[in-house]
Amino acid sequence: MLTVSQLARKCQISRTTLLYYERIGLLNPASRSENGYRWYGDTELKRLESIMAYRSYGLPMRSIGELLDRKDNRDQERILRDQFAALENEIQTLRQQQKAIVMLLENPALLEQNMVNKERWVEIMRAAGFSEDDMKSWHKQFEKMEPEAHQEFLESLSIEKEEIKDIRKWSRD
Repeated sequence: MLTVSQLARKCQISRTTLLYYERIGLLNPASRSENGYRWYGDTELKRLESIMAYRSYGLPMRSIGELLDRKDNRDQERILRDQFAALENEIQTLRQQQKAIVMLLENPALLEQNMVNKERWVEIMRAAGFSEDDMKSWHKQFEKMEPEAHQEFLESLSIEKEEIKDIRKWSRD
């Protein structure tokens, strides 16, 4: 039997992560001692290894719970297919972003001379294959990863302050 700290060390994750998994119901200790120590056995170790494997596939926690507690293999197949499709969509979005960047790199004068306004940027994104939803997703990712740079970028497109505020608001939601 292993304590929280021992199990965390063995699996090279933080103690906090293990306690989080317990809090959301993914991993419970096999037992507790009179002094409140959590004890984990082989069953819990195997379950934790499964959790870590599913996390490495990028699966959300709610899906991991469904997979671990599944009744049949159809649930597993559905969840894994959904994750595969989500990853495929994300890859497609990244490829579209690459195309947009390549278009700007091929014509750097657009950036250097502040010749890219909102309308031109939307045109570039559409030419790179972005739909309206793809553009919204792009803004959401930009806002999440680099909020200050997102603000500066929107300002560089000569967008009105109120519209910038609106874009950033729905990008955070």
